Amino acid sequence: MRVRFGRDRAGRLRYSVAMAEPRAERNVLGRPLEPCGTDPMTGFFRDGCCATGPEDQGSHTICAVVSAEFLAHQRSIGNDLSTPMPQYRFPGLVPGDRWCVTARNWALAYDAGVAAPVVLAATNEAVLELVPLTALQQHAVDVPDDPGDLEEPS
Repeated sequence: MRVRFGRDRAGRLRYSVAMAEPRAERNVLGRPLEPCGTDPMTGFFRDGCCATGPEDQGSHTICAVVSAEFLAHQRSIGNDLSTPMPQYRFPGLVPGDRWCVTARNWALAYDAGVAAPVVLAATNEAVLELVPLTALQQHAVDVPDDPGDLEEPS
């Protein structure tokens, strides 16, 4: 969000609010990055997307559908994703939530055999610097908005 301040002709203070331009980031499939989740609101920028930038030191670029095993593993490595932390606008996660997780911690879970399923269309291509596409594809759970699209045409 961008806020601009100024004065009108009468000298009164005025302001306008404009939403920031969407980031032109791409997913690991080479297409525009799709939203990961809004309930709870995810993303390093809390915009629902796994967008990244220089300030995102952890590379929150993988859109994961968290499982109980994944959450337990994260807690065991010091990354408690289950406990709410309102000061960081973090509600705490439950199995089934979609969340932009860090590339490093997802890779640790992958190595431990408890990687969370991944939504490739909502996973940022920046992750490919740290995690191979084949590892992400092994855990892909992308489904169309209309599950009927999975049925063969008659």
